[in-house]
Amino acid sequence: MAPRTAGRIALLLVAVASLAACGTRFGAPATPRSAIYSNPNNPSTVESNPDNTIWSIFRTRTADNKVSVNKYLWSASLEVLNFLPVQSIDPYTGVIVTGYGTPPGGGRSYRATVLIDDPALDARSLNVALQTSGGRPVSAATARAVEDAILSRAREMRVSDNRF
Repeated sequence: MAPRTAGRIALLLVAVASLAACGTRFGAPATPRSAIYSNPNNPSTVESNPDNTIWSIFRTRTADNKVSVNKYLWSASLEVLNFLPVQSIDPYTGVIVTGYGTPPGGGRSYRATVLIDDPALDARSLNVALQTSGGRPVSAATARAVEDAILSRAREMRVSDNRF
């Protein structure tokens, strides 16, 4: 085969591949563009936001950092668990992760993970997970006692701020 013929065959293959990539099958009717964007039951529905373009990354954004963590629960958690070394803390997501520590007057080491996921001063806003040094979770009574201590301290802090 001559090099000139091989070049023509390669060009023909590229042209056929380009046409095949256009999206419609030969003989199948083309779907109107409005039907694709307006039909929510169509699996090929394209969701587009006209405000979200490639140029939107260069726009100045306003900082909309609303903290959805109750400040009393946050402070009370740090105060009640002050015998544990803090490993990680994130006030925007409400997560406090501590290392192992021994409570005053206790003989076992514990570690805690606290999640405060609501701005309300409520028991549902507070989630405390405690582990022993062996990696086992503590009893439900111990976890409840720690949660109750945090909630009681948070209520005391709120009353002292005269925001009751």
